[in-house]
Formats: sequence, structure tokens, C-alpha cells
Amino acid sequence: MSVTTDIVQAWRRPKVVMRRHLQRPKSEPFAFSLLVAFMVLAFVARWPFLSRQTVLQPDVPMVQRLVGAGLAILALIPAWYLLAAISHLIAKAMSGQGSYYSARLALFSALLAVTPGMLLQGLVAGMIGPGLQANLVAALVGLGFLWIWMSMLREAERGDAS
Repeated sequence: MSVTTDIVQAWRRPKVVMRRHLQRPKSEPFAFSLLVAFMVLAFVARWPFLSRQTVLQPDVPMVQRLVGAGLAILALIPAWYLLAAISHLIAKAMSGQGSYYSARLALFSALLAVTPGMLLQGLVAGMIGPGLQANLVAALVGLGFLWIWMSMLREAERGDAS
């Protein structure tokens, strides 16, 4: 299935998407490609807000802001791997039967699934600016991510498919 189909389906049935990923042959490049797709879309989601900041504070050029945001997103790669490993260890302590790979797959799939919400969040931050609306959208995206990730992680830690 395509990534866009997985993103839409992850909001309705995240366990089905996770099961389908776990049935694929184990492929670290595939898992990393999910993370890369998330990072690209997260970077694009920052553009409206960075553009707004450039208009309000023209002393820092847009290119400089974009480079900073891109480097910050790239610097988080080890943190995502660490978060996946910690989530697997916690699940294992609670009798999880998955693997580090399945935990990474669950986290990276969940991150990619919330990118449409992140794009909306970026638009709200860019058009309206900071405030109640931006905080509400950010909270909804965060809650959506947690729900999708926990559902996928629970499926990944069942152990029969990994």
C-alpha cells in the first residue's frame, strides 16, 4: 500500500497498518524511510511559521531560519531511535514480546501518520500566530500522535508478527 493510504488508515485503524508493516520482510531502510518522510513533512510544516517570523523580525533572513529548522530536525534522529528503544524496554517490562525493530516501526509510522495534522498546525501558526487556536491544534495533534503510537506499539509488542 502507499504511504498516503497508510496515513489515512492509521487515524482509523492503526493496528491494521502496523500489522501490515510487520508482515513485510524486516527492513531497516524501510523503517528509516518512514522517519525521513516524517522529517521532510515536519520541515515543510515549519515554513509558514518561519515565514511569519521573518516578516515580523526581518533582521534574520528566511534562509537562515530554514537552515536552523532543518538542522534541528536532523539532530533529532538519535532522539527518535532512543525513544523507540525506551518504549520497547518499557513494553518488555510489561511482558511485551516485540523487538526493537517493531518498536521503531511503530514510532516512525505514528510520526508519519500525524504529519497532516502537523501541516495544519504549521498553517495555523503561520496565518494566525501564537494563541489559543495554535495551542488547540497542537494539543489535538499531540493527542492524535499518542493514540496512534500507543495503538501501534501495543500491536508491535504482541510478538506474534515480529
